[in-house]
Amino acid sequence: MTHDRADAATRSAPVPLPAATIMLLRDGPDGLEVFMVVRHHQIDFASGALVFPGGKVDPQDRDPRVQARLGTHASGDANETLFRVAAIREAFEESGTLLASHSDGRPLSGASGSVELARWRDGLNDQSLTLGEVLDEADLQLEPDTLVPFSHWVTPTFMPKRFDTRFYVARFPEAQEAGHDGRESVDSVWIRPSQVVADAQAGRRTVVFATLSNVVRLAQFGSVDEALKTCAATPLVRIEPWLEEREDGRYVCIPKDAGFTLNEHRAAGR
Repeated sequence: MTHDRADAATRSAPVPLPAATIMLLRDGPDGLEVFMVVRHHQIDFASGALVFPGGKVDPQDRDPRVQARLGTHASGDANETLFRVAAIREAFEESGTLLASHSDGRPLSGASGSVELARWRDGLNDQSLTLGEVLDEADLQLEPDTLVPFSHWVTPTFMPKRFDTRFYVARFPEAQEAGHDGRESVDSVWIRPSQVVADAQAGRRTVVFATLSNVVRLAQFGSVDEALKTCAATPLVRIEPWLEEREDGRYVCIPKDAGFTLNEHRAAGR
């Protein structure tokens, strides 16, 4: 299927599910680092791959108790707000990092509240708690304004499972800790974007095209401040990859004007 013949496939393709992802950033001794997790091999999407914490928008993200605890956030775009809430919740479930503060403005500390953070995280993961219940119990405010839009990817029509995903960047809160959940993810790492690229090229890590393309772009930034400032000033371009048949095989491609250096990737097994 080429880009010109995508209409028929689009009509029969599954509707993409709304999803959100956060690239948690920190300044390491050798430059910018990003937190990533390794997906469990039994997960049906990107199994075994190195990814950013994230997942589908959930009904609990629309809970009025959650929507009432968004701090100073006053976005006129309810859909964008929903993506940000989902991104924060998913990052907490998968990394243990909660982008929130106490209602009086005090930062949330992983050191002093690690037991409670672990209980809330476990409760969300085993569905014994909802995000609204956690926020009410702890009297917390989410911090959606700390998220800066990075990219917007839609899974191509030729995939059996599709997502409409917003990628965000955010500064990692120094008072907290990050680690994989042992359920959906089996390992985690703070890593420089350039190292991810090198590992993927050498076959040491599995990195899907969308993640790798985002990492290549992230590697251009030397610090968290630079990444946040540049991304805040850069308009988002909706990216939906397509397949191109070439003499040497199939290639997954994205528009060359989307702002990404890595804009094509040879499909596996071809």
